[in-house]
Amino acid sequence: MITYQEAQDTLRSMTKSESLLRHARTVELVMRVYAAKLGEDEAQWGITGLLHDADYEAHPDQHPNVIVNMLRERGEEEIAHAISAHYTKWGVPYNSLLDKALLACDEVTGFVVACAQVRPTRLQGLEAKSVLKKLGQKSFAASVDREEVKLGAEKFGVDLKEHISFIITVLQQHQEELQLQPVEAQA
Repeated sequence: MITYQEAQDTLRSMTKSESLLRHARTVELVMRVYAAKLGEDEAQWGITGLLHDADYEAHPDQHPNVIVNMLRERGEEEIAHAISAHYTKWGVPYNSLLDKALLACDEVTGFVVACAQVRPTRLQGLEAKSVLKKLGQKSFAASVDREEVKLGAEKFGVDLKEHISFIITVLQQHQEELQLQPVEAQA
């Protein structure tokens, strides 16, 4: 299996944007904790989350094909397939729990981070109901596909509010690393 260091090196070779690197890390963290909760392979799930958008910045017109092909060449078919399926409009079937988990965690984790960034207390005290309310505001984080958020939770078989609470809890445990601690704590 691809090592964590190899995955990080691959990501960093194609991604320079701090916000994209943070997004990769947040999805990785959530995927790892879900894997532990569900008795799945934490390393595999984490690497899938870490690499899902690895080629997005360097090869936007070919995303996700560049990273998918790289992983397939290395024999990482399960990770490659999950990454190839992390957007429903690509029409790739959801064959495994890993595929469904990545779809469920990608958009909504990014949205939770966006919600945290506009709050002085960031993740501290952030509740799922506030995130759900923001999801209803089409102008907030307008690039987030609300239908993908809904479909992801459905395909993964989780209640969206509980899913968002789970994500918030995971990210709160890493708020300093993610630079999402309260504003006064960042000084």
